[in-house]
Amino acid sequence: MKKDKLLELYKKYDLDKEDFFKHQHYTIITRQGIDKIQAIEQIYIDYEVIKCETNFAVFKAVAEKEGKKIQTFGSAFKGMTFKDGNTNSWYVAEMAEKRAMSRAVLKLTGFYELGVFGEDESESFKKNNN
Repeated sequence: MKKDKLLELYKKYDLDKEDFFKHQHYTIITRQGIDKIQAIEQIYIDYEVIKCETNFAVFKAVAEKEGKKIQTFGSAFKGMTFKDGNTNSWYVAEMAEKRAMSRAVLKLTGFYELGVFGEDESESFKKNNN
């Protein structure tokens, strides 16, 4: 059932093998895939900066699609290692925004309930190109 629903969503949003990949226990959708879904669904997202410091940021995303509205959050904490934080980028505001966007889009379109995450949501979700 889950596999059939995922296949239906992949087709609906014209996702190809460049737009998603398997990672350990999860299916991950790339930034490009998230952008395709948002464009097709015409999802409007409004962001609110909850906290923004040199090495830490939290953004709230309020997203709307066809009368449905959700809110979710994205955060980024710069650390020297992944044990110390959840990103190695100094662009913490941008990372928090991308994470909030990914969650909002995937929640509104039914991917989240199927265990699909956005590649920006965790450094550990990055595709291994080896």
